[in-house]
Amino acid sequence: MLENPMKKGIGTFALVMLITGAIDNIRNFPATALFGSSLIFFFIFSAIVFLIPAALVSAELASAWTEKGGIYHWARIAFGEKIGFLAVWLQWISNLVWFPTILSFIASTAAYLIDPALAQNKIYLVSVILITFWSITFINLKGIHLSAKFASFCTVAGMLAPMTLIIILSIIWVALGKPVQVQFTAENIFPSFAHSQNWMSLTAIMTAFLGMELAAVHVNDVKNPQNTFPRALTISTAIILVTMIMGSLGIAIILPQKDINLVSGVMMAFTNLFAAFHMSWIIPLITVMILVGTSGSIVSWVISPAKGLLQAAQSGYLPKVFQQVNQHGVARNLLIIQAVLVTLVCLAFLLMPSVNGSYWLLTALSTQLYMFMYVILFVTAIYLRYKFPQKTRPFSIPGKNIGMWIVSLLGLIGCTITLIVGFFPPDGINVGSTLRYVVIFSIGLVIMILPVALFYFYKKKNDKADEKLDRDLADVTVS
Repeated sequence: MLENPMKKGIGTFALVMLITGAIDNIRNFPATALFGSSLIFFFIFSAIVFLIPAALVSAELASAWTEKGGIYHWARIAFGEKIGFLAVWLQWISNLVWFPTILSFIASTAAYLIDPALAQNKIYLVSVILITFWSITFINLKGIHLSAKFASFCTVAGMLAPMTLIIILSIIWVALGKPVQVQFTAENIFPSFAHSQNWMSLTAIMTAFLGMELAAVHVNDVKNPQNTFPRALTISTAIILVTMIMGSLGIAIILPQKDINLVSGVMMAFTNLFAAFHMSWIIPLITVMILVGTSGSIVSWVISPAKGLLQAAQSGYLPKVFQQVNQHGVARNLLIIQAVLVTLVCLAFLLMPSVNGSYWLLTALSTQLYMFMYVILFVTAIYLRYKFPQKTRPFSIPGKNIGMWIVSLLGLIGCTITLIVGFFPPDGINVGSTLRYVVIFSIGLVIMILPVALFYFYKKKNDKADEKLDRDLADVTVS
């Protein structure tokens, strides 16, 4: 097996920025602000049944198995290489489908600096998506240390700074006695789940929490991983929850719901927000900051799942060409083929009847695939508690085995809700007929998962060939 030539050195701050940057995103604020005061319930409930369980499980597994990290390694130890490969494939392929959605946000936001109408131009969107993604791929080819530095800068300058500004403005707004657009009554805070849209709102927030386990694949590049990972995950969880709740609530408090215009894009909501403070001059700067922050958030998603897939490749599930790493310890060929495949997936924007329809289809497809991976993660965590009861766990979920069961079952509940709701197209988004949506969605799932069987066959065939070669060599030696 190839060793990673890079020197350990990622500290708590860089790891926190890598995790926070991958999950926390200002682009979600206007959408969640539409929930009004009920967003408090949505965020807290989603944190209880998904974000916190995912963070706790990832922290325990990362602190216990420090020789390697990530879903492939954990699931392989628990259930064998086949389940490990399935899990890491789901993680990797879901990101492949998701990339065009986050990149389309970058493209539409950049259009705001030129001509907002470009945000509905498919050719413009695909062009900017590809330029951005290939640029980030080349940054990641320089190694995790450069990637971590880039992500840290982008997270602080392009995400936490504008988030903090929005939160401060909302506090000033309330302190000055300005009109508050939301009501904090029990009726408003606790929504009725008799309406399907509320279920979709809940899963939209849980989808925004994906990725807590990503950074674990860099365990060999982290200083003192037994303590650094749990600490970084704890800090990241707190930052994500506080900024998402306070930022979204800030917009909901200041802007009437009718002015939170998602059709015109995220920047329209911020234009109205800053106009209320007579600060329209800051919009171009905020636009650039959001572009920087969102670009940085993609860094971990580009390199981390590919590094997990590299572990499976080195176990023989992929051809040797994908097992190679460059002088920076990066799976060069995997990143290149990943960029090529993302280029092909972008054609989805040309197949759907609307940009929003393409965005929703790819988001739903990515979420379904990723949630299947999380099901494996939570079951793996439970099983490893029993399979290796004496394993040293510098961080252990409180409550012994009962605590592990409670945390993992909460996570599985969150996964189940998201998986069920994902099969229903939302109202108000043009995805064609319901039948067309279901057919395309189902075909998409099959296409994304089917290669697993092909790679199983590939490894089995190679194993038999290796066994035959070993026998032949043994016969020659005896002769």
